Amino acid sequence: MLNNISVRGLERLPRDRYEVASALNNPDAVLVRSADMHSIEIPPSVLAVGRAGAGTNNIPVARLSKRGVPVFNAPGANANAVKELVIAGLFLAARNICRAWDYARNLSGSDEEIDVAVEQGKKKFVGYELPGRTLGVVGLGAVGVEVANAAHLLGMRVLGFDPQITVQRAWQLSSGVEQALSLDDLFSRCDMVTVHVPLMDATRGFVNAARLKLLEENGVVLNFSRAGIVDEQAIVAALDDGKLGAYICDFPTNRLKNHPKVVALPHLGASTGEAEENCAIMVADTLKDFLENGNIRHSVNFPEAVLPRTLNATRLAIANENVPNMVGQISTALASANLNIADLLNKSRGGLAYTLIDVDGSVPGSVLDQLRKIEGVLNVRAL
Repeated sequence: MLNNISVRGLERLPRDRYEVASALNNPDAVLVRSADMHSIEIPPSVLAVGRAGAGTNNIPVARLSKRGVPVFNAPGANANAVKELVIAGLFLAARNICRAWDYARNLSGSDEEIDVAVEQGKKKFVGYELPGRTLGVVGLGAVGVEVANAAHLLGMRVLGFDPQITVQRAWQLSSGVEQALSLDDLFSRCDMVTVHVPLMDATRGFVNAARLKLLEENGVVLNFSRAGIVDEQAIVAALDDGKLGAYICDFPTNRLKNHPKVVALPHLGASTGEAEENCAIMVADTLKDFLENGNIRHSVNFPEAVLPRTLNATRLAIANENVPNMVGQISTALASANLNIADLLNKSRGGLAYTLIDVDGSVPGSVLDQLRKIEGVLNVRAL
């Protein structure tokens, strides 16, 4: 483990089969939360990395992919925690709560004098109610769907945009949530926009000056995903010229933290005891299933591959480059050793593929060595 992981999660790894510690010489897997793994040496023994959370920016995914090492995360385990904070952010912006609270905390004089000041000052913090306002939700994954549904129940009109929404998330989305045709379409029709997408080249800075101009006057942007998704300079400029009414985020900087129209929280999105437990339990279960059965769920670099175990069979778990005739070469090697295939599953994702094969009986070490020599094979395990 590179961070403290919830005990509830660690309990999913029985001590009679697993040694769990913050430092092991040759670990089979690594559990991590926010520790930066880019600058550390990852032992050759590592077969998988599990992130007790959603984002994997702190993990060298590309480097591990070349070794055939899946990186797992816990999508949706902290969704409710983030949703609650986003909904709180909507109220913070709509009712000017933080500025009003700061005003009240700095009042001085007798109670009678404070009462007079309150009546005089409250006019500066007049806000608005959420019903009838339009919220745009960019990214309809686990968090985005929960935010969209909750905002709809609050009486808001909700527009969603996600060209890669999964069938599972689409089923979970309220029928009252409308579809935006593009990012520009969404921004041009909304009073408030919240972003729930991973940080990558395609999303870096896409909340920019041009899109902010499309928002309704006194609009609000909420960012509880990653700081780099929003062009900070464009945000400050829009706040200063009055186009933007508020920016609510989880990422304080020197430019943002003291701005009167910014509420910058200290990365509280998933900071609840429940979320930490949920993430730890999910990723521990995922790692355990992978180590014991070779099954892959919730991986950010390998395809989902789940195959029920065949009775009295040896399971081969093979990670490889996604190239032609790979399954054919593997099957030929097994046939040459007179090994019968009882069941087989092959899945691919981009340049990577993963094969699970249940073979009748045991598999000699010489056959495993032969499989490892096939060009493009990254990792072979017999379970």
